[in-house]
Amino acid sequence: MDICIPGYLRIFHYERDRWQHVLGSSFYNLSGEPPDLEFAIRKYDISREKLAAELFRASDGKSGYCIGDLKQKRFYYCGVDVKSVRDKLRSLGIGREDPMEA
Repeated sequence: MDICIPGYLRIFHYERDRWQHVLGSSFYNLSGEPPDLEFAIRKYDISREKLAAELFRASDGKSGYCIGDLKQKRFYYCGVDVKSVRDKLRSLGIGREDPMEA
């Protein structure tokens, strides 16, 4: 997945009763914070149980991708493909079309 997002947002994938944190590569990390989920749940004070419950609620139990705003504790279901993640991010005011691909 080739998507740049702020550090407080995390992308998750749900399939077969299991949530997986989608770990991307770092583009620009001024603060030097590690990209792993353990660091993020400590920083934003959310338990794994609460995180899983909120993701499940946002997705209504459907397979696919979710975006978790760990800072504001908001969770969004995207859909089953990467394009749906990009579309949801744009609807939240994050990102734009790549001018080189237009």
